[in-house]
Amino acid sequence: MTIQWIKNNTVAPIAQFIFAHGAGAGSDSEFMQTMALLLSEHGIDVGLFDFKYMQIAKQTNKRRPPERAPKLLQDFSHIMNHAQPELPLFIGGKSMGGRMASMLACDTPHTVRGILAFGYPFHPPGKPEKLRTAHFCDIPCPFLVLQGERDTFGTREELATMDMPKEPQYCWLPDGDHSLKPRKKSGFTEQQNRVTAAHAAQAFIKQIIEAL
Repeated sequence: MTIQWIKNNTVAPIAQFIFAHGAGAGSDSEFMQTMALLLSEHGIDVGLFDFKYMQIAKQTNKRRPPERAPKLLQDFSHIMNHAQPELPLFIGGKSMGGRMASMLACDTPHTVRGILAFGYPFHPPGKPEKLRTAHFCDIPCPFLVLQGERDTFGTREELATMDMPKEPQYCWLPDGDHSLKPRKKSGFTEQQNRVTAAHAAQAFIKQIIEAL
């Protein structure tokens, strides 16, 4: 497994962020590449990678479902060996990738400074009773969820009524779906929400670094 670093050579890096993809699209997806570039503009070196099942899917040109969590966590843990030792380490991902990052951080309490999840899959769409939050109480570091307000994996209204073992911090993206994309009638744009998410991520990271 290899890692692709997205860096901005005109800005001195303040941190690194290992960014895992979601279940259906790999690190080369438009969302992952765009968010990585936006984050790099804030002095955050972004490391992108593909889980092994996604590598096989690309090699065979056949879609594959994600492997189970233990295998995904093994892949993620392996890629963290490519972290840059001189920079504070943050991890996260889109949807499934963010969930895996939050689970992995429970086993690496002294390494990871913070977690960022873009569209956290709190529950399967239409099944709010099947929450994926039991491990939240074991997360040892700050946790920021950047969530579209109408994300079917956890809307703003739903999450306001849910009793979680430990609440993450939230950045709500106006009218955003699971990929932070708003409807045209909302008056917001997908790019606006992505820029807002990047600013919020940078502020979260900077606040943690300044407190070290």
